[in-house]
Amino acid sequence: MSTLPEQAQTFARLHTAPEILRVVNIWDVISAQAVAALPETKALATAGHSIAATFGYEDGENIPLDVMLDMVGRIVAAVDVPVTADLDSGFGNPGETTRRAIGVGVVGANVEDKVQPLADSVRAVEAVIAAGEAEGVPFVLNARTDVFLKGADRPLDDKVADAVERGRAFLAAGATTVFVPGKLDAETTRRLVEGLGDRKLSVIGVPGALTAAEYEALGVARISYGPQTQRVALTALQDLAIDLYRDGVIPATVRELN
Repeated sequence: MSTLPEQAQTFARLHTAPEILRVVNIWDVISAQAVAALPETKALATAGHSIAATFGYEDGENIPLDVMLDMVGRIVAAVDVPVTADLDSGFGNPGETTRRAIGVGVVGANVEDKVQPLADSVRAVEAVIAAGEAEGVPFVLNARTDVFLKGADRPLDDKVADAVERGRAFLAAGATTVFVPGKLDAETTRRLVEGLGDRKLSVIGVPGALTAAEYEALGVARISYGPQTQRVALTALQDLAIDLYRDGVIPATVRELN
């Protein structure tokens, strides 16, 4: 088993490879083990929304930090690949939250800016990176900006310019990549990559978005799926329940993954 700093270095290198890093989000031990068992899996990312939902909390730092970190630690202990955690906006103290996340074994994180004043957001990025340095871990920060999520009525040019400005500041403060969630088309993605640099943009896969291969061709570093993976699993469960209530049977194709 490699050390935490070695895992962090491995994880960082995956972001600069020619191939886009495809990270399937998980939310508990068994979902992590099911995905980690696949030979294609190089790293795992927790989905904060999904972990919160698992425990009955709304998204957005409503779940107690202790509860969230306990689940993240259980996930880390159950798999042999690098794990990055969704730390929302840092639970009021991005540096200390990062230190605690490293303590349960993660080597990277998403931390979102909630489109706060840029100076405040940069200080949060600096605090995360400093926490990693203090723990001896070259922490892989996927610094998230929500300009596309919170600016639906703003002109596209303004959102792109804002995302690039904030993203460049985050990269300068030590972030590995800049996460811009939203349904990004090819032209918008091209502009963001042009502004941030090749293999510096991280995106989310949502219904109607480009494929991972299309994002890769545009120079995107990483794609993840947030709560969508849990929603797919829950849709399958609910559909199965509907079928069973109609006198259905468990399909013979079901794999014993637990």
